[in-house]
Amino acid sequence: MNPWLVAAAALVFLIGLVHSVLGERMVFHHLRKGGLVPSGGQPGLREFQTRILWASWHVVTALAWALAVVLLWLAQPAVRALSSGVVEAAIAAALAVSSGLVLLSNRGRHPAWIALLAAAALVLMSYR
Repeated sequence: MNPWLVAAAALVFLIGLVHSVLGERMVFHHLRKGGLVPSGGQPGLREFQTRILWASWHVVTALAWALAVVLLWLAQPAVRALSSGVVEAAIAAALAVSSGLVLLSNRGRHPAWIALLAAAALVLMSYR
């Protein structure tokens, strides 16, 4: 198996896990009124907006985990031999763009940009 892609898959899975766990603890905990889905609004946020924000937050994790599975699949020698590199390039680009968005959104104060950029680099290293 390609160790670069395995490492990228592990990192992307971890990014998703940390994203959901810390989001629940730091963002949504105080918005929850006893149910699974937070329903407490805040100034500028209505209940519907809080609920869709929560769902969108966890969609990111679901997609990260799906991406990790794809990376593990691509790491297999038989699949790697058939790959033209297009999927890997698309994944690396998506991770790099995501890193840039996080970096720009908070001027580097949120460390997710580093993890996303590292995952993109690991995918690119798999070409060697």
